[in-house]
Amino acid sequence: MRRFYQQHKQKIDYLLIGGWNTVFGYGLFLALYYLLSARIHYLILLGICNVLAITNAYIGYKLFVFKTRGNYLREYLRFYLVYGGAIVLNFILLPICVELFRLSPPVAQGGLIFLSVIFSYLGHKNYSFKAPVK
Repeated sequence: MRRFYQQHKQKIDYLLIGGWNTVFGYGLFLALYYLLSARIHYLILLGICNVLAITNAYIGYKLFVFKTRGNYLREYLRFYLVYGGAIVLNFILLPICVELFRLSPPVAQGGLIFLSVIFSYLGHKNYSFKAPVK
C-alpha cells in the first residue's frame, strides 16, 4: 500500500485536496442558493462560489500537491485559465440541465462536478504549476 501511495502520491493528494475543495465549493453553493436564490439568480451565485472555491483550491494545490515555490501571481493567473475552461463548460451545461432536463440547480451542479476533475488535474499539472522553461 505504501508503494502504491508513493507511486501515485501527487494524484492521491490532488484528489484529497480536490475533495476538500469540492465540499467547500459545493457547500458554499448550496448555502448561498438556499439563502439567496429568491433574490439572486443561481448563475450569479455560481460565479461568486467559483471565485472563492478557485482561490481555496489554488492555495491547497500549491502548498500540498504541486509544492511549487514563488511565482504566485503567474501560477494564480494560469490556474484561473485552466479553471476558466471548466467554468465556461459549467455555465453552459448547468442551465441546460436546469432548464431542459428540469433538474434542480443543486442536483445538476452536483453532477457536473465530476466533469471538471480530470480536466483540471491535467491542466494544473501540465500548465498552471509547470516550471517555466529556462
